[in-house]
Amino acid sequence: MKRLDLDDLPPKAAALLAGVEDGEEVILVRRGAVVGRLTAGAVDLGDAPATEPPLPPEENAKEIFEQFRSMMEDEF
Repeated sequence: MKRLDLDDLPPKAAALLAGVEDGEEVILVRRGAVVGRLTAGAVDLGDAPATEPPLPPEENAKEIFEQFRSMMEDEF
């Protein structure tokens, strides 16, 4: 199973994916060609992995800084 965190996506893409109805299909397109399809389905939370405990404030700040640095490097 692959996991995609909506917080890592641009806001427009995250909103589109979050608004998909059960059974609705999302077509993934790159340079005009279809490269994949996603079909929304109900999630059985009984099979969901346990959530990770929150990070201590120092580790959380370090994680946020690393994400920011990575985004800046990708942008420029």
